[in-house]
Amino acid sequence: MRRFWLLFAQTVTIGLAIWFIVTTLKPDWATGSLTSSRLHIAAAKVPLQEVAPGTPTPGSYRDASHRAMPSVVNIFTSKDAKPSVPPQVLEDPLLRKFFGDRGDDSDEKQSSLGSGVVVSSQGYILTNNHVIESADEIEVALADGRTATATVVGADPETDLAVIKIDLPNLPAITLGHADQASVGDVVLAIGNPFGVGQTVTMGIISALGRNHLGINTFENFIQTDAAINPGNSGGALVDTNGNLLGINTAIYSRTGGSLGIGFAIPVTTAKTVMESIINTGHVVRGYIGVEPQDITPELAESFGLTRKTGAIIAGVLKNGPADKAGLKPGDILVAVEGKPINDTTDMMNQIAQLQPGTKAKLTVLRKTQESTLEAIVGKRPPVKRQVESE
Repeated sequence: MRRFWLLFAQTVTIGLAIWFIVTTLKPDWATGSLTSSRLHIAAAKVPLQEVAPGTPTPGSYRDASHRAMPSVVNIFTSKDAKPSVPPQVLEDPLLRKFFGDRGDDSDEKQSSLGSGVVVSSQGYILTNNHVIESADEIEVALADGRTATATVVGADPETDLAVIKIDLPNLPAITLGHADQASVGDVVLAIGNPFGVGQTVTMGIISALGRNHLGINTFENFIQTDAAINPGNSGGALVDTNGNLLGINTAIYSRTGGSLGIGFAIPVTTAKTVMESIINTGHVVRGYIGVEPQDITPELAESFGLTRKTGAIIAGVLKNGPADKAGLKPGDILVAVEGKPINDTTDMMNQIAQLQPGTKAKLTVLRKTQESTLEAIVGKRPPVKRQVESE
């Protein structure tokens, strides 16, 4: 027994001596082996986790983008460039000597680009009037690579909207949203073709609703957004987080031509009304009474001795027009149309435009201090130049 104990003690002593020598001369041998063992143990205890394909990413709007993007198209227009020198000048040898031989530039064309939104599987596309205005050729490129030549169905310069049509099968029409339920702070996506680089999606929020008095269109009721909108986005889609159309991107506020985070879109409610009228009749039919309105300013209120700040002052009345025949006179203040209060001239124009031509409308006016109701037969608003503010 004592013999076995001596053998065991000698073995332990030799082992400790070897361990002392190794840790003194080659410490990394011992620590490296120990660390490696610990890493293997740790790796065995912590299994790796991977995200399953198709799992929604928090904060992502990929579904809304994928739903709306196929319906947004790129629009390329071209028109013949006007010669800088009259043809008869170039035909005269003497005058040609001074102007130089410029050759025949009749084949030169001016091109521009924009965007549009497919609103019907029948080929109807909503865009801005200024995108296709005066164009000789309109080419539409879909997100799936198909292209087609478009024809103009009709345009409405007073809202800067237009409807064009292409003839292709299986067109992806966008779903119309509810712009009247939108609120400031809602997340929105702008889809279009900025600078011609190709279809692009930008994100922002609704900054304001009901923007007017901007001098962009005759009839204004814009959605303001800070989603980046640049040249080429005009006519593109402003959609909600479900991919539904809220508006048609129309204009930006910019000092350089680039986005400064202030963009304006025409609400889908206005766009739908204009689109349906254009498709059905080729143009937009609006009510008209023939007056020149003016907003009530503090100076005018003091001059007229007014106590109210709402309504529209009638600065002029068209002779033999609907308002003239109804008895409306310059200096009257229109305070209500069909019982609906008038806030300002923009509100007045919008309300009268919604009246059906040929019908009778009750106009509540304030003349001096006396309020009375006049009845006018609504006329049809004649075509006017863009940005004309008369009603």
